[in-house]
Amino acid sequence: NNYVTAMDEAATSENYEDDDIFAEETRAQLKLIKVNDQVRRLQTIIRDRNTSRSEFVFSSDRLIRLVIEEGLNLLPYKPHTVTTPSNTEYNGIKFDRGNCGVSIIRSDTQGEAMEQGLRDSCRSIRIGKILIQTDDESNQAKVFYAKLPKDIAQRNVLLMYPILSSGNTAVKAIEVLEEHGVSDKRIILLTLFTTPDGADTVLLKYPRIRMLSTEVDGVVPNHFVQKYFGTD
Repeated sequence: NNYVTAMDEAATSENYEDDDIFAEETRAQLKLIKVNDQVRRLQTIIRDRNTSRSEFVFSSDRLIRLVIEEGLNLLPYKPHTVTTPSNTEYNGIKFDRGNCGVSIIRSDTQGEAMEQGLRDSCRSIRIGKILIQTDDESNQAKVFYAKLPKDIAQRNVLLMYPILSSGNTAVKAIEVLEEHGVSDKRIILLTLFTTPDGADTVLLKYPRIRMLSTEVDGVVPNHFVQKYFGTD
């Protein structure tokens, strides 16, 4: 298995000594990509305040691509037979239905950082956007804009949000998807870094979605978007 549960990873991480960092119900839903030295090096570069922007973007794009590729592995497939140039049959597989990506965008355009990685992996995939900002009066997350494929209710959705802190923005985005007919069991939330509280916020409310990340830590690199887009 290319994945380890977040609970198993966290139990051996230097960042946590307490096994009870997640609510019991979220353990099976949250997966981490296998963390080898290459992945850990990319995480280190991204977190280092002395990293140049060019190196930051290069390393971030590499890590994004790894998450995207593993996210594609979580999608359902079905058998598919093709005919080869030598006129023989090859029994392979294909996606069981259409897929799409959706970027969660704050005022900092966060989710868009992952779009190119998805396009590089799936050339013709459709990508929607949900703009969520904090309402000045209520101080609550509010949807200001949503542009989604018309047939999104029939598709699997890769929901992209690189840095998950509180989880409230992701919850609001999932609500929008449900309003457009998307079943939560067809949603895979892709992140680079997440906090335990953020994961619990999302997965306790939506027990059927799946979430993929590279690391769970109480401190996430909140400078990510500003550094990636050069607005820091």
